[in-house]
Amino acid sequence: MHLITGLGNPGPQYEGNRHNVGFMVVDRLVDRWRAPSLREKFKGEFAKASFRGEDAILLEPMTFMNLSGESVRPAMQFFKIALGDVVVIHDELDLPFGEVRIKVGGGAAGHNGLKSITQHGGGNGFLRVRVGIGRPRSGRPEGHVLSDFAAIERAELPDVLDRAAAAVEGILVHGAQKAMNRLHGDKKKTSKKPDPAG
Repeated sequence: MHLITGLGNPGPQYEGNRHNVGFMVVDRLVDRWRAPSLREKFKGEFAKASFRGEDAILLEPMTFMNLSGESVRPAMQFFKIALGDVVVIHDELDLPFGEVRIKVGGGAAGHNGLKSITQHGGGNGFLRVRVGIGRPRSGRPEGHVLSDFAAIERAELPDVLDRAAAAVEGILVHGAQKAMNRLHGDKKKTSKKPDPAG
């Protein structure tokens, strides 16, 4: 079983923010998998779901970004999920808008949600699905992540969310390494939409 955690901030004022793309991907997975509606527990909202016979817990921490680990840890403990089976979906400043990458472990690169999960979850060995939001041309990154996607980005966002959801599905079905090879390999070979779940 995997714990699929999308990062974001709760509240309507944050819904369209770049920082909330993790929530958006989890919502897309709920739709794609016809999962039950998210319900409150673990200082967040969660649902039990499955994809192609692989069980998963979908989680959106409602703690605000900087305290995400306070939601992830109790969910890990309750469902007895190892750190290596935790998948965290988050916005990534260091990737251009729309690029989706899978990463195993690593540092937080200044992302406070990842820092909190590392602190509370017992290390940094969890999987990440990184969704590129790009860096601002001017101004501070904090303002960029807490602002809404631009109109041109919003037009492309449904496709980006589907590709991120497909990356998660690839991890569940094929494992992280094969999903990574398929996703990153397909990007190099063709501009066609990757389908890591194949």
